Amino acid sequence: MIKLIVSDIDGTLTKDGGNKLNPELFSVIMKLKEKGIHFAAVSGRQAASLETLFEPIRDQIFYVGDNGAYVGCYGRNLFLTEIRRKTAVDFIKDIREAGLEVMLGGAEYVYVDSKNEEYVRWLMEGYQFKMRRVRDVRWVKGPIIKVSACCMDGIGNKADGLMKKYRRRLKLTPSGSQWVDGMHLSVSKGNAVKLLQESLFIRPEETMAFGDQLNDVEMLKQAYYSYAVENARPEVKETARFLADSNEDDGVLKVLRLLL
Repeated sequence: MIKLIVSDIDGTLTKDGGNKLNPELFSVIMKLKEKGIHFAAVSGRQAASLETLFEPIRDQIFYVGDNGAYVGCYGRNLFLTEIRRKTAVDFIKDIREAGLEVMLGGAEYVYVDSKNEEYVRWLMEGYQFKMRRVRDVRWVKGPIIKVSACCMDGIGNKADGLMKKYRRRLKLTPSGSQWVDGMHLSVSKGNAVKLLQESLFIRPEETMAFGDQLNDVEMLKQAYYSYAVENARPEVKETARFLADSNEDDGVLKVLRLLL
């Protein structure tokens, strides 16, 4: 019997940077909860952005944000994994030298110091981040759980040098088509889902997962019922046991309906 459903967001439930879900998804998730099945939104986004996205049922589900650096429920973090400040500062410097945008993720807010108004507006209106603009993100106090490099036109191979240089200092993961995220080496969506499973006493055989990108692979391995959406990368399809329709065709929702 399935007891936990975990799903990536961008490219799986929405378009990259999308801020709307099919309203039917909320009622389906609530019906599944009545059957004893938990739902967790799993993303490279911050938890506050996910809470906004799932606003009608925001206090009824779990959140795995920042690629697994944050695990919690509405308004409360259960597990938080921080990056060493020196590592974060060094990474920020090199992101800038690569000509990419920087975003720093804290426990509650994301921080940007970019002068690119289009980029800032995209973060606020597209991702609906709980965000603060600062003079320099390197001066932000408090825990740092993620540092991201971004190119709005597509990150492609622009971050290859960063990924090579920091592969022993950070867990570096492409997230969608525009981002590369840097977290603590122990962080992954898979490890976060494992923590959630252990907390709820749920086995991988009782878990269903959906994803589309490389940062979803470890999460899919934590679930027997692992689905790649049709628009997923080939490597993700090779990992998953099953295939769902694309994000634009409500592939995840179609599978969830079958569980009712």
